[in-house]
Amino acid sequence: MLKIIHYLGQTTQAVDDSVTLPFEVRQKGRFKAVSENGVELGVFLERGQVLADGDKLQAEDGQVFAVVAKPENVVTAHANDWASFARACYHLGNRHVTLQLGDRWLRFQPDHVLEHLAEHLGLRLTTEDAPFHPEAGAYHGHAHSPEHSHNHHHEH
Repeated sequence: MLKIIHYLGQTTQAVDDSVTLPFEVRQKGRFKAVSENGVELGVFLERGQVLADGDKLQAEDGQVFAVVAKPENVVTAHANDWASFARACYHLGNRHVTLQLGDRWLRFQPDHVLEHLAEHLGLRLTTEDAPFHPEAGAYHGHAHSPEHSHNHHHEH
């Protein structure tokens, strides 16, 4: 098994191989995978780093692997106007839902409660297979300090 130990990010460095991963795996720091050329990989990266489509990883032997975001089942919700879009982002974000945001559209993993809420807010839903690239979140890359009390109000 080839050991991946370096995150190179979005570099133009030439690649030797690629590895296709769903979002669930791309958010882990330690995992096993098989590259497109059949190479067994053991990935050991800093925790908290979410891999994005196009990121490059380097193995201990110097080989460079490109990360490919695997298309997966997602719900894409389209808003007719910016006010509806903002309202949907607010209500879904208030539930700490992992969201990918686009130009008056948002994407999330299938969940009948969230789908019902999005429809109730006036969004048009489509279910499709697409790469999932959610926002990193307000605290990505920062420690969640003990001074941060988690006492904001949630809708029920």
